Amino acid sequence: MIELKNITKVYETGGETVNALRGIDLQFRENDFVSILGPSGCGKTTLLNIIGGLDQYTEGDLVINGTSTREYNDRDWDTYRNHSVGFVFQSYNLIPHQTVLSNVEMALTLSGVKKKERRERAIKALEAVGLGDQLNKRPAQMSGGQMQRVAIARAIVNDPEIILADEPTGALDTETSVQVMEILKDISRDRLVVMVTHNPDLAERYSTRVINMLDGKILGDSRPLTEQEVRDGRDIAREKLALRTRASPS
Repeated sequence: MIELKNITKVYETGGETVNALRGIDLQFRENDFVSILGPSGCGKTTLLNIIGGLDQYTEGDLVINGTSTREYNDRDWDTYRNHSVGFVFQSYNLIPHQTVLSNVEMALTLSGVKKKERRERAIKALEAVGLGDQLNKRPAQMSGGQMQRVAIARAIVNDPEIILADEPTGALDTETSVQVMEILKDISRDRLVVMVTHNPDLAERYSTRVINMLDGKILGDSRPLTEQEVRDGRDIAREKLALRTRASPS
């Protein structure tokens, strides 16, 4: 379970102090489709980046499966990002000169997966998003919707626990946006998907939980965890941590 405890984020830019996040307390279920809504500059993307380990909080604590990240070093964050989180961005972030298959395989390179297994897993991920017949195309030969599906395949190929999507439909037309949302909804059946969006209609239609933000604070939460869910999630996290500790070499 992911928990944010009184998270604040302060930026110093040009001699000015910007309070991007102001005491965020949130817990997330292991499988859920969460949309974060709010105007530009409200802290949505900052929150997403902190959950994904792309940015560091100023105060508070991010607790991952029962473990505080306050003492995380660079290697800990790298392990978390490479194995536990998949990222989907509005701009796709694909490598233009690489094929679709190579773009997805790239996500497995840092994990030390052997070449044959990389290829097999990349093909499986592309088939899961309906692109099993597009393996050798390059991004420039694809539509925006197809490129975003490649990005989703790249995000899921490592079988992460969490998918973080920053405006994944922001550059797409309505029909293509629906296709992408259907894929993300399907993915959320067995893992956590957290999406930042400006589109309240898509969020209400596809998400199982909608969080509204303004000025770095949570204004509303359509389905917060109950106290019992939080307790159960912490108990499960402690059990998993104990199992990992016993399994680790001394």
